[in-house]
Amino acid sequence: MSGPRQRSQSPVSVAVVAKGRVAVPGACGELVQGTLDGEQPFLITCPIDRFSVAEVELTSERKSWSCPPDTSKSVAALRAALARLGRAGMGGRLRIRSDLPRAKGMASSTADIAATVYALAEALKERVEPWEVARIALSVEPSDSLMFPGLALFDHRSGRVYEDLGPAPPLEVVVLDFGGTVDTLAYNRRYRADLLRKMVAEHQEALAAVKEGLRRGNLADIGYGAILSARAHQRILYKPQLETVIGLAREVGALGVNVAHSGTVIGLLLDPSQADGPAAAAYLAAHLPGLESISLSRLVGGGPRLTSENVG
Repeated sequence: MSGPRQRSQSPVSVAVVAKGRVAVPGACGELVQGTLDGEQPFLITCPIDRFSVAEVELTSERKSWSCPPDTSKSVAALRAALARLGRAGMGGRLRIRSDLPRAKGMASSTADIAATVYALAEALKERVEPWEVARIALSVEPSDSLMFPGLALFDHRSGRVYEDLGPAPPLEVVVLDFGGTVDTLAYNRRYRADLLRKMVAEHQEALAAVKEGLRRGNLADIGYGAILSARAHQRILYKPQLETVIGLAREVGALGVNVAHSGTVIGLLLDPSQADGPAAAAYLAAHLPGLESISLSRLVGGGPRLTSENVG
């Protein structure tokens, strides 16, 4: 069988000829998501400082690959990247370590895929542009914009729309998860065109607020737009705790609340110069029954980070 295949690591010793190790951030859902006109999908991902780290070792064993057993999407991306770079005959090993839980709306698959492709390019000493990584990711499944630096407006289904929105502003994100999972592939297969066409005005208002907030550095506008998007999305993927969280957000001085539009997590957006992140997280933990997890993260830009950190 040609190309990468998933199997347990071989005990046979082979020579490692090159290595690449790259980290890509995950996300706490999106700042805003919807359609531009009832038809054209878009999102602005909310990247945070929790990462997937991929390590690619190229070996002397041609075409044979050792890959973790639970990384079929990354393996598909690896196969596509090898073909695109004209290196389908290469063999090697893929390792992935991630801080991101699965099926929660934290972009774990996109982070894994992007880190894998960037790590392969690093091992090959090839330059791969974010757009190339995006095309490979989209050939596997709908994807967040985490392969691009900074923040971006992105068509997560086909990649037809992209707009660079600049660097991430200085925000902290309290990440809340009340449990459960969402099958992203099944979610994206559902027909919602009629409903989305009725929501165009809400999506446009939310998008305008977030974009203006990013352009002017007005963090309050970003938070306002995120709340608009979160509330509008209740008609598509309902989160019973959302209004309670929005009420508590005001009590802890948060700028706004965002959600994973195809996941379970909810985020509170904080200006660290105006609000105490650890204190806010502790207050929420004490006042939100049913929390499965709570953590404090920082908003970061997307794109690859070279790392010397070992991958377990």
